[in-house]
Amino acid sequence: MTRHPRLALQVYALAAVVIILDQLSKLWVLNGLGLAHRGPVEVLPFFRLQLVWNPGVSFGLFRADEHLARLALTGFAAVVVALLAVWAWRQTRRLPALALGLIIGGAAGNNFIDRLRFGAVVDFLDFSPLFPWVFNVADSAISIGVALLLLDTFLDRDKSPAGERRLGA
Repeated sequence: MTRHPRLALQVYALAAVVIILDQLSKLWVLNGLGLAHRGPVEVLPFFRLQLVWNPGVSFGLFRADEHLARLALTGFAAVVVALLAVWAWRQTRRLPALALGLIIGGAAGNNFIDRLRFGAVVDFLDFSPLFPWVFNVADSAISIGVALLLLDTFLDRDKSPAGERRLGA
């Protein structure tokens, strides 16, 4: 297994793009649209922009209303981002590398930067009743990244570590 530092740098660049897009979208929602003061904005019959402060992790799971719990979630996010960055550095295949870039950027944008800045995650994309949770760009990146990792697992399941098909498969 040969490591590809160039691929890792692409992963980190993708993560940076996700962070920038996530933070710019939140800046726009909070300051440009002023959703904190004006309420939801109907865009389509099934889509609106609605500000929700999420003290939990993705999709409101594991609420962290207390300061110590928020610090713990922020620290946990930092550790996860660091571990994913190491995994990305060791990655040799493009699809899982792309997935890791999306997950790293989403985790850093949501669960690290937002918690440090606001004490909660800024969610604003509301597709109810099609989807029951309000989410943001970082949540989307994490979800797509996880789906790509799962896809890679299924695509690669019949291959040996050397990249050759197993006998009898």
